[in-house]
Amino acid sequence: MRRNFLHIALILALLAESPFLFSQNIPNVKASVDRNEIILGQPLELVLEVNSPVGSNTGWFALDSIPHFNFIEKGKIDSVETGAGKSYRQRLVITSFDSGRVMIPALPATIDNQKYYTDSIPVEVSFSKFDPNQDYHDIKDILDIQNPYVKYIIWILLALTLIAAALFLYFVQKKKVLVFSRTEPELPSLSPFEEAIKSLEELRKQRLPEMGQTKLFYTRLNDILRLFVMRKLHIASMEKTNEELILQLRQQNISRDQFSQLTASLRMSDFVKFAKYLPDKNDNDQNFGIIESSIQLLNQIEK
Repeated sequence: MRRNFLHIALILALLAESPFLFSQNIPNVKASVDRNEIILGQPLELVLEVNSPVGSNTGWFALDSIPHFNFIEKGKIDSVETGAGKSYRQRLVITSFDSGRVMIPALPATIDNQKYYTDSIPVEVSFSKFDPNQDYHDIKDILDIQNPYVKYIIWILLALTLIAAALFLYFVQKKKVLVFSRTEPELPSLSPFEEAIKSLEELRKQRLPEMGQTKLFYTRLNDILRLFVMRKLHIASMEKTNEELILQLRQQNISRDQFSQLTASLRMSDFVKFAKYLPDKNDNDQNFGIIESSIQLLNQIEK
């Protein structure tokens, strides 16, 4: 009786393991993301996996581009061999500048000349939350720190100031020479719009991205817009971050589509300057055109 029981237990154990062993020999592909909702321009991790049987010929995913998404980082393809087959895995970091619901499409991998597709993945891309009813919070001032030597520093600075003033008056009286002279800055002869368009043309002629200076190209493109906004709309744009500038421009009379494109262009500029993202020629031309058309549109606003 006991011997029969052991035989039955052994058969059940083999049956329990057989689905697992069988599944290891079935080719399968998989795509997954670390989140399904991101803010415009926020990084998103995409992981691709392929499990193939022993001795099979595996062709990896074609990852030249993914519609509505930009690549930030492409990790290397890792592989692990088991007795049942071989597993491949690659980690990618992507982002999107298209707001709304966008799809990571089904991606094909080839195993023994047969294509296997991943499931498509929906991703919600939205703007950062903004409440126009809340007060604008500016950058806080530097807090003073109590220091017992502050009063001595003040007296030293005062003494140095008096000495400098005395020397200045001495040389003015003795040599009749004006040591320090100030001239009023010459007002620009061009209007804000004319100056911005001229600067854009000069930037276009410099062809900075083609010389490997993409970061400088986006920095100057951003500064041209900031200077125009300051002169035309009287907004202190030069001291603001791009996110703060976006909040200010949201209050202007700009169409939703144009504002969305301008927002994406400004965030792309931050991505290039701070995340070392390298856009292609089409992206550079597109962002240049967005800034140019935004300046033309903002120029029609009466202040």
